[in-house]
Parts: sequence; C-alpha cells; structure tokens
Amino acid sequence: MLFGLTASFQYLLPDFLKETVPFSKLRPFHVTSETSWIVLAATGSIYFFIASVEKFELFSRKLQSLHFILFLLTGVAIYFSFAFDYTEGREYFAFKPILMIPILLGWVLFGINYFKTLYTNMKGWPVYFWMWGTGIAFMCYHLMEAHFWLFDFFRLNFIKDFAVQWKSTGSFTGSWNMLVYGISIYLMSKIKKDTDVATNKMAFFFYFLGLTNLMFGWAHHTYLLPTQPWIRYVAYAISMTEWIVLASIIYNWKRSVLKVEKENHPMAYRFLLATDFWIFINIILALLFSIPAINFFTHGTHITVAHSMGTTIGINTTILFSALFFIAQHLRPKLKMDTRWVMRGFVAFNISLFIFFVSLIIAGAKRSYWMYVSKEGSFAEMQDSIVPYYISFFIFGIGIFVSLLIVATPIFKAFLQKIKT
Repeated sequence: MLFGLTASFQYLLPDFLKETVPFSKLRPFHVTSETSWIVLAATGSIYFFIASVEKFELFSRKLQSLHFILFLLTGVAIYFSFAFDYTEGREYFAFKPILMIPILLGWVLFGINYFKTLYTNMKGWPVYFWMWGTGIAFMCYHLMEAHFWLFDFFRLNFIKDFAVQWKSTGSFTGSWNMLVYGISIYLMSKIKKDTDVATNKMAFFFYFLGLTNLMFGWAHHTYLLPTQPWIRYVAYAISMTEWIVLASIIYNWKRSVLKVEKENHPMAYRFLLATDFWIFINIILALLFSIPAINFFTHGTHITVAHSMGTTIGINTTILFSALFFIAQHLRPKLKMDTRWVMRGFVAFNISLFIFFVSLIIAGAKRSYWMYVSKEGSFAEMQDSIVPYYISFFIFGIGIFVSLLIVATPIFKAFLQKIKT
C-alpha cells in the first residue's frame, strides 16, 4: 500500500521522486506486493486450516519449511530485481524470468504436501478441499503459461503472444480465486459449525462454474484481438455467473447463522458480509464491461483500475481478513480486543474503499469522454480537470491504509503472543 500511495501521489505531483523512483518503477513494486499479499495470505491460511484446525498430520514439515524459505528468499530477490531495473518480464511478473523457477518449485512442493496430506486423511472431500487443490494445480500450469513468450513460436506472432499472455494472467487470477473463494466457504462452514454449506449441490455447482471460469473466463480481456465474438460473450457470462453464485451462497449462509455463532467470530463474520457487498458492487461494473461498446470506452482507463481494486481489495482482501481474524481467535480464544477501534477501522475501511472506487470510475469516465467524445482541449487540460478525483483517490487511499492498520493490530497481537508462548 505504501508503493500504491506513492504512485498515486505522482498523479498529483508528476515530478515527485521522478528521478529516483518513477511511476514505471513503482507500479511493479505495487502489483507484485498486492499479488503476494493475496497468494501468501491464502497459502498460509490453508496450511493453518489443514494442520491446526482440521488436525491433519502434514505429510512433510520439511517441505513446508522449504516452501516458506523459497518464497521468502524469492520475494527478496524480486524486490532487488525491481530496485536495480532487472525488469525483463511481463505483467504481474515484471522481474527476471529466472526467478519464476523457485516460485514454481514452491507451488509444486505445496501441491505434494497438500495432496499427500489430504489423500491419507480425508474421504468425501467438502468443496473447499477441491477448490484449494484445483487452485494449486492450475497455478503451476498458468505460471508456466505466462512465460510462453520466452519462446519464439509465441513471441514472434503478435496476436498469438498477446492472446496467450492475457489468457495466462486471467487464469492466474482465477487460480488464486479458487484458493480465496475456497477459504470463504471453509470459514462459513466453521463459523456455522455445519458442513452442509460446503457439501450441498449449490456449493459443487459453484465449484464447477468457477473451474469453467478459470479455464475460459479470461477471453473478455481480448476484445481488441480478432477473436470470435461468441468466445467473448460466453467467457464473460461464465465469469459473471460465478460471482452471482458466490454472492448467493454468502447471502443464504448469512440468513441461517445464529446470533451466538456471529458472536463467536464477530470480525470474521463482518468481513464476509463486506465481501458480499463488494461482490454486488463489482458485478454491476463488470456487467457493464461485458458490453463491447462500453468496453471500448473503458479499456485502459481508471475504470479498469477501479474494477481491479474493487476485486483485490473489496473481495479478496475482505475474505483474507476474515480468515486472519478466524485464525487469531483460534490461536488465542481469550484474546481481548478493543472492539470499538476495530469496528471503527472496519467501517472506515469500507467507506474509504467506496469513495476510492468511485473516484477512479469518475476519473476514468472523464478521460474516456475527452478521448472519444469531446476531443476538446489538450491532454494536459484534461488531466488538470480530473486532479480533484486524483486528490480524492490519494486521500481515501490513505484512509484504506490507516483503517487496515487499525483492523490488523489485534491480529498481529495474537500472532506475537502465540510466538512468545
């Protein structure tokens, strides 16, 4: 978030740190950190749920430790790669491609540990075990696919290269969604102490729909390429339906949760409700994206950024914070937290994110209007006209940062107390 705030400040003062850390350098730092937050929080949560909540004997603690060391050292190497301008990669993976080797190895180790552990401990898997396993398997493939551009067969053909690049990054996102959405269903079943939410027909319908989305939902990114129109429409219909089903599962679960169950996990419950709200908001925006005429005007503007921020912060982050509160309460059942401050942080987070989200949409709409409709005035004049929205974007970005720090404080306390004991 520090990288993101610094980059957003450069929209207001383009010369700020321009010589030392320009926007082009800050962006990969921000994108990689944001992606790492989602992937690492999901991975850590899954390890914890399997070993500490389900009480399964992990196949190999050594493999788990090696996985952790690989990701930790590779993360440091990626930051050095960016700091010293070794940025020869592509979107999401701008670092030196050779660093993908230890990342892939880490996912393979995770897969071995996961499947070996569950194969010997579980029969009749609930849907979240299927989702986590699918996410791990497809993550390995799509991380390799994202680097097909290293081969001349793809790199020397623009359309082929572009299509595979967008397919791989879209499916990479779908793979982490499998991990994160699986966590949301796991939390719902544990908070309610009822496995039905993870074993009923609707849950498995959602799983197969999500799997279809992972494999085919990327195509709406390639509107600008000469592909068959039906591919675009089918792909986007699939991705929209997936979110609607997840929203339905959370809504029905919310109605059935008893008061005592809410009180046992108050913040985990509230963050899952926030997820439902942000799914609804993003469905509206994403449905508009699915109309090619609208997509033409929004593509490459801040509206696309709003959609990205709405999903990564509004959906993925709220689910992961729900998981972290659940874990903190499991580690320290008698943990006392200042609920007033945590609730204030929670409310401030959602309000800040909403205004942040709306500011990006307005800025993107004004830019699109200038590019395709009015075409009046210079680019600099157009930029000046949307400075107030950049200011709002920056201020409420700080609001998100501060509110998440407030919300995260009791989680850190629980983890630190566990380490001390």
